[in-house]
Amino acid sequence: MENELVALSNELAGAVEQAGRAVVAVNARPRFASSGILWRPGVIVTAEHTIRRREEIAVTLPDGRGATATLAGRDAGTDIAVLKLADAPPTVATFGSTESLKPGHVVLAIGRSADSGVNATMGIMSAVSGPWRTWRGGQMDQYLRLDLTVFPGSSGGAVVDTAGRVLGMASSALSRIAGLAVPVSTVNRVVDEIMRAGHVSRGYLGLGLHPVSLPDGSSGLIVLSAEAGGPAARAGVLIGDILVALAGKPVRDTDDIQSVLDGPSVGKPVAVRIVRGGQVIELSITVGERPRREE
Repeated sequence: MENELVALSNELAGAVEQAGRAVVAVNARPRFASSGILWRPGVIVTAEHTIRRREEIAVTLPDGRGATATLAGRDAGTDIAVLKLADAPPTVATFGSTESLKPGHVVLAIGRSADSGVNATMGIMSAVSGPWRTWRGGQMDQYLRLDLTVFPGSSGGAVVDTAGRVLGMASSALSRIAGLAVPVSTVNRVVDEIMRAGHVSRGYLGLGLHPVSLPDGSSGLIVLSAEAGGPAARAGVLIGDILVALAGKPVRDTDDIQSVLDGPSVGKPVAVRIVRGGQVIELSITVGERPRREE
C-alpha cells in the first residue's frame, strides 16, 4: 500500500512538473499576479478578469526569467485574454482530450508565482456536461466544474490530467459556486478569432424580448423594446411584435436567439417570422455586432 501511495505521489509530482514547464506568472493587476499558459509559440492564454492593463505586462517564465507581453485581445464572455510574447520560450503546453472526461476523474490546477514558483492543487472533475452559455454571454463547448481550490493567483493557469496534459484554463470568474475549466476547444476557438480580428464578435438584433404564449398553444418572444437605429428596428420590427422563428427555427426563449447569433453571423441577413396584429409577417434582419465594453 505504501509503495502504491509513493508511486501515485511521484506520478502527480511528475504531472505538475510536466505542466509547469508551460505555465507562467502574469502581472497585470494590483496586489498579486495571476497565471497563464504558453498556449502556442509567442501566445499566452490567461484569465480575462485578471487583466487590468494592455501594455507592459510583466510575465515570469518557467525558467524564472522576466519578459514583457502585450494584450492581443480579450473576451469577457469566456474569461479568456490572449497575450503576445516576443521573447517566447520554445516550450508550449501539451494538450489532452476532454471528450472522455467523467465526474470523478482526478485533475490538478497548476499556477505560478514569481516568488514561490509553480504551485498545484488537486481534486476531481465534479461535473461534466455539454455546451452552455456563461452569465457573461460566452459560449462554452463543455461545462467542466472543478472540485478543487482555484486560488486567486491560479486563475488563468492550467487544468491538467494526471499525465500533465492540459484540459483547459482555470477560471474563478464564470461561476459563483465553483471553479471551472474553460475547455481546450473553446480556448482554441477564441484564440483563433482574437489573433485574426483582435476581439470576439457577437451578433445582436437590438431587441428587448420576453417569452409569451400564443392562443394556438405555441410560444414566442414579444418585443418590449427596439433599439433606435438597431438591426431589428432598421428591418421594420416594432414594439409589440412577437417573434416566432429566426433563421427558420422556432424561438421560445432568448437562448434560441443567441444560438442563432453565435458564430460568424455578424453582417449576414437572417430571416425572422413575426406575428403582428394576428398576421404573420416575414422580415430579413442584417445581424449587427454587439457593442463591446471599453478595454
